[in-house]
Amino acid sequence: MKRYLPFAIIAGVLIIALSGGLLLWRSSDQTKQPFTQPAPATTPQTGTQTSTPLPQLPPGPDNPHVRGSANAKVTLEEYGDYQCPPCGALYPELQTIEKEYGDQIRFVFRQFPLAMHNHAFEAAHAAEAAALQGHFWEMHDLLYQNQNNWVALTDVRPVFIQYANDLKLNVDRFTKDMDGQEVAARVTTDSQRGAAMGVIGTPTVFINGRQLRPEVVTPEGLRMALDYMLGKKK
Repeated sequence: MKRYLPFAIIAGVLIIALSGGLLLWRSSDQTKQPFTQPAPATTPQTGTQTSTPLPQLPPGPDNPHVRGSANAKVTLEEYGDYQCPPCGALYPELQTIEKEYGDQIRFVFRQFPLAMHNHAFEAAHAAEAAALQGHFWEMHDLLYQNQNNWVALTDVRPVFIQYANDLKLNVDRFTKDMDGQEVAARVTTDSQRGAAMGVIGTPTVFINGRQLRPEVVTPEGLRMALDYMLGKKK
């Protein structure tokens, strides 16, 4: 019996730590460690990359894409990449969570396209071009809902233009905005902000400004963190 005692003690400590939220968050020391810069800005039309490095800037005032009540007690903020498979898998779960928690939470999405994904920047630009016509969330949803249909294509631009047409956007404006400076600046700003906060991959989730450990970004882990912030400590 005694030989099992150390394991029981460790298990008890883990349970207490989880109930207190200690194992949910990345430590402040971890977020200060050196990180990999996000991919350089890409021009969707040509696919070329600029060589200008992204400075490590502290997060500043901005105008994020927000869905949910302005009076919500908890804000869930995701840094995502539309071509990222784990982001695509997380998308329906986040939709379910939004419905479950209602006005208790609000959801913020920020662009963090990764260099390893050849269409990531173009997808981010499509979402931001739609945002300039007031349809960010509709394009955001279409990109994730149809991720498996466009990620393997050589040329995704016609597909994104078709999405814009389906959303009844001004397609001429949409195509120009995809290549425009305003959209490029928005994607770069989100990436810079994420890098300054220690984001190195996607999906990365913050809840009320505290970064969740990657291994906790699961249906159960997200609900545990949200409940913790809502005062539903178990």
